Amino acid sequence: MSATNEITVSVIGAAGRMGSQVCRAVEDADGLRLAGRFDVGDGLGDLAGADVVVEFSVPDVSPANVAHCIERGIHVVVGTTGWDDAKLDALREQLAGAPTSSTGSPVGVLVAPNFAIGAILMMSFAAQAARYYESVEVIELHHPDKVDAPSGTAAHTAALIGAARSDAGMPDVPDATTHDPHGARGSTVSGIPVHSVRLRGLVAHQEVLLGNVGEMLTIRHDSFDRASFMPGVLEGVRRVSEHPGLTVGLEHYLGLG
Repeated sequence: MSATNEITVSVIGAAGRMGSQVCRAVEDADGLRLAGRFDVGDGLGDLAGADVVVEFSVPDVSPANVAHCIERGIHVVVGTTGWDDAKLDALREQLAGAPTSSTGSPVGVLVAPNFAIGAILMMSFAAQAARYYESVEVIELHHPDKVDAPSGTAAHTAALIGAARSDAGMPDVPDATTHDPHGARGSTVSGIPVHSVRLRGLVAHQEVLLGNVGEMLTIRHDSFDRASFMPGVLEGVRRVSEHPGLTVGLEHYLGLG
């Protein structure tokens, strides 16, 4: 950071829907300064000397972008989805051998499936409720320009629910389906059925359905505008240097992990 404690920020994927919104949010935020904008075809170099990089690209290139930042001792806030266990394990190995940041502290990387505070609360509530219900399924709904399915939020939610159910010693979710040639039952993530909807007019939405005999609990979050993600992104930028190594999920910065 600079002597004035101003955090300089560069954005990878700055021309995209999320990246352009992040650029505007950083420019409007107190204590932050937008140092550089990078997109497809741009050489990253030293990333304009940024203290923190916000990375919103696509799954195929995100790991290389993050590795580039780590090699230069730059903290990273990652919003790109597609970070499976293998990629996260490789990232941990990179961080173990990473140089220190410009302030002499270890590099921190936050990989956040979702930055909306309401979505993080939704995931936390779902994990709490999951141990009390026999059945649980996740439905995520996004715009049709989204390239991956299920969404990172849905996969993360299912992983949290699966872990909570395992800790509680619960059996598998009941499902008598034996014939589904067209995949109507969706995918299974951490033992939890997950369904993806892609529909023009949507932004980012998710609901978790939990059922017992005679009752159902629905936990739903809706983002109607990408502005809903910006408070979480800015929180990540401001706090990533306080969390060396890899953190998966903004909830850990908010005391909800």
